[in-house]
Amino acid sequence: MKRPLSLLALLLALSLLCGCWDNKELDEYGYVQAIAIDMIDEHQIQITTHFYNPSSNIEMGNVGNPAPKGINIVTTGETFFDAMREIPSKFGRKAKWDHMRVILLGEQLARSLNIREVLDFFSRDHEPRGTILPIIAQHSAGHYLDIKPFIEQTIGQQFKRMEMSGTQFSAETSSIPLYDLAIQLSSPSKTSTIPYLHNDGTEPKAIISGVALIRDGRMVGVLKEPDTEAFMMLTNKYKYGVLEFPCLNNVNHRIQDKESLEVLSFNSRLSPTIKGDAIHVIADIAIEGTIGELRCSHLKTSKDVEQFEEAITQQVEKQIQHLLALLQKKKLDALGIGNQIFRKHPKLWRQLEPEWDSLIAESQFEVHVDVSVLSTGMNAGTLFGTKEK
Repeated sequence: MKRPLSLLALLLALSLLCGCWDNKELDEYGYVQAIAIDMIDEHQIQITTHFYNPSSNIEMGNVGNPAPKGINIVTTGETFFDAMREIPSKFGRKAKWDHMRVILLGEQLARSLNIREVLDFFSRDHEPRGTILPIIAQHSAGHYLDIKPFIEQTIGQQFKRMEMSGTQFSAETSSIPLYDLAIQLSSPSKTSTIPYLHNDGTEPKAIISGVALIRDGRMVGVLKEPDTEAFMMLTNKYKYGVLEFPCLNNVNHRIQDKESLEVLSFNSRLSPTIKGDAIHVIADIAIEGTIGELRCSHLKTSKDVEQFEEAITQQVEKQIQHLLALLQKKKLDALGIGNQIFRKHPKLWRQLEPEWDSLIAESQFEVHVDVSVLSTGMNAGTLFGTKEK
């Protein structure tokens, strides 16, 4: 008797699990790949939502001319939610945010509004992921989503790949996911950097290089490529790249008389010390690499290699000093010195915090760079096609 009752209870329980009461049909949603947010005036924002188009060329009846894989829908409103509510009436589908790749913020908006308020929805809603990559776009952001991707299916995915590759292989920008940006903006120094998207001079193309400087939620400037490379070095985010430097004894001062080192290993550390109100920071940098290009050097002896390494060291130190001068002029702690002090000496930080902008501007930096050439390549330290001297 117990067995039939148990089977009946099991069947009743299974019946409660059956059905599709909470199903979500694919044709009810549009899958967002990217979004661009711009400021129209003091009261309205404009969002350009870039959707993935899943339709094939055969379905579109256009086999010879491929259909675009991205569709842009433009809406406006006083708040992000206000603008977002217009999407179904214009697109015919509800936006699905969990496949989004990048968020583009127009430069005018980033300089005028606190980006914490603009990005609040993406951290509060359950669909957007913390791995979304925010990007600051030169001038306005919307028109960058009209660019055709090079190899990826949508421009949102293309921008994601450009940002990640530029960070990892050339140190021309500094990638930061949304959750890291939230941490940096809430840190004691209240500073962050966001990759910078701009026109490369060949319409309608664009490039992601340099970083936008963010202080207390607002954009205050842009670091160009050489300063960004130095920033990556000092924050120990430098992975791989190529260091260019002038030829030794370059008497003609020709631009083409440059040589290069391909960086294979990089490590750096910032060590701040405090004496009274004086901040002293030691930057230790270690670089290992192989010769990337020779134009005028002949590395046949250990002395030749030492001189070559010294030339690279001087170039890196010069590049770093230029960045430090720029940041101190802006009174901006983009390197996170204050964050280090807060973690190690929280009581001391509370004393320094009210005057921190002035203190960081007057800080003394001591830069130590150690360069090691691991290999000279196939030609053993001589220029291609020349005989040994």
